[in-house]
Amino acid sequence: MPFVKSISLHTTVNRSIAYILNPAKTDDMLYTTSLNCMCNAKDAYLSMKTVFEHYSGEKFNAPMPLEGKGSVKAIHYIQSFDPQDNISPELAHRIAKAFARKTFGDNCQIVIATHLDRGHLHNHFIINTYGIDGHKFNDNWTTRKKIREYSDRVCLAFGIQPINRKKNSGGMKYNEWEHKKRGTSWKEKIRLDIDRLIVSVKNLDELLYELELSGYTVRKGKYISVKAEGQQRAVRLKNLGADYTEASLISRIRWRDIGSAAALSDGHYPLRDDYIRTLNEVTGLAETGKKFQRRRNCSEPYSPQNDMDVYKLSAHLSILNRDNIHSIGELEGKIASLKSDFDNARRELNALIVRLEKLESLTEQADNYFRLSDKENLSPAEQLQLKICRQTLTNNNIKSRSDCDRLKAFHRETSEKIAVLKSNFENCKLMYDVYSDIAKTYYDISKGDYISRLVYAARNNREQLRNKSL
Repeated sequence: MPFVKSISLHTTVNRSIAYILNPAKTDDMLYTTSLNCMCNAKDAYLSMKTVFEHYSGEKFNAPMPLEGKGSVKAIHYIQSFDPQDNISPELAHRIAKAFARKTFGDNCQIVIATHLDRGHLHNHFIINTYGIDGHKFNDNWTTRKKIREYSDRVCLAFGIQPINRKKNSGGMKYNEWEHKKRGTSWKEKIRLDIDRLIVSVKNLDELLYELELSGYTVRKGKYISVKAEGQQRAVRLKNLGADYTEASLISRIRWRDIGSAAALSDGHYPLRDDYIRTLNEVTGLAETGKKFQRRRNCSEPYSPQNDMDVYKLSAHLSILNRDNIHSIGELEGKIASLKSDFDNARRELNALIVRLEKLESLTEQADNYFRLSDKENLSPAEQLQLKICRQTLTNNNIKSRSDCDRLKAFHRETSEKIAVLKSNFENCKLMYDVYSDIAKTYYDISKGDYISRLVYAARNNREQLRNKSL
C-alpha cells in the first residue's frame, strides 16, 4: 500500500540531495540511482543548478525572499510502503526507477534513493523543476493526484496493492498515541520483560512466577494471559507474536539449556541424537504409513510418498557430522560465523556494484560529451547537455579521450571482479541458508512439532487432490 507525498524545495537543494543519498540510509549507496545527472550530491546539485539557471534566469542557491517563499527549485517526493507489503529493498528500488520514468519521462533530472533506516521502506525522489529540454514540472493538487495514480499503477504492476484512500474514521486513543510516540507499547513492554526473565528460568511455570514478582497479573486457563500494572486489559501470550506462544517459550528455554553445553557427559550429543531419533520416526512412518498420534487425541496417516523428508533430515545429519557440529551452541556459532562471512561478502559486492554504476554513468556522460563536441549546429538543449557533460567530466578529472579509454578499461575490470564476487557470495549465501534451515528444522524438532507438521501437510495434500478430482 504505497503512499506518496511531496515537499517543494525553495532553497538548500544541496542539503536535501545529500540527505537522501546518505550511505547509512541506503546500504552504502547501493539503492541509489539518477537520471540525467551523476548519483552523488555534489555533481547532481551542480547539474541541476546549471539547467535551472539556464531556463529560469534565476539563481539556484538564492536565499529566501523577505516576503513569500520564492520560486520552487526542486520537488522532493516520498513514496512510502506499508510493512505489510513485505517487499525487499531491491523490489522497492525497482519500483522507484519505474515510477520515476513513468511519471516524469526521460528528460527530467532526478536523484532516486531507497531508505532502509526506518521500520518501513520508502523511496525519495528529488527532481529539478526544469527538465533538460526546458519542460517545467509543477507541484500542485492536480499533479499530486496524477502522481499518486501513477504510483498506484506502477506498484500494482509489481504486485503491490494500492492504498485504500477512503477517509479514515475514528481517531487514535490518547493512550495508544502516547505509547506510539514514545516508541513503545504494553505488548512491547511485556515482550522485553519476558526476554529479560527467560534467560534465568528453568521452565514455563518459573517464568510466569517471575512475571508475577515483577508486578504482572498472570491468568491461566485455556490461554495464558498477562497484564502489567496500569494496563487496562490483559493480553494473551499467543498474541505477542510467534516467539511468545506457550509452546515457543517452552522451546526457547529448552533450546537454551541444551545449547549451554557442547555435549553430555556420557558422550551423547543431544542435537545429533534428536536428529537420528526424528529421522528414524519419519523413516518408519514413510515405510509403514502408520497412524501418528497427535496432540489433540486424534490421529492422521502419514503419506509414504513424502520421501523428501527423509532425504532432508539425512542431508542435515550428514552436514552436521561433516562439520563436527554436536550441540545447539555449536550450531548457533556456525550460523553466526556464516552470517559474518555472508555480510562481509555482501558489503564488498555492494561497494563494487555502486562503483560500477558510477563508472557506467561517467562513461555515458563521456560518450555524450565527445559525441556532441564533434557535432555541428547543436540545438539549445544539446548545448546545455554538452555543458553538463563537460562539468561532470571536469569534476571527475576526465580530460581526454585517453582518460575515457582508461575509464572503460576500469569499468570492464570492475565487471569481472563483480562476476567472481557474485559466485563467492552465492556460495556463502547457500551455506548460510542451509544452516539456517537446519536450525529451523531442529527448532521444530525440539518443540515436538516436526512430525506433526508432516502429518498436517500430508492431510492437506490429500484434501487438495480430493478437491481436484471432484
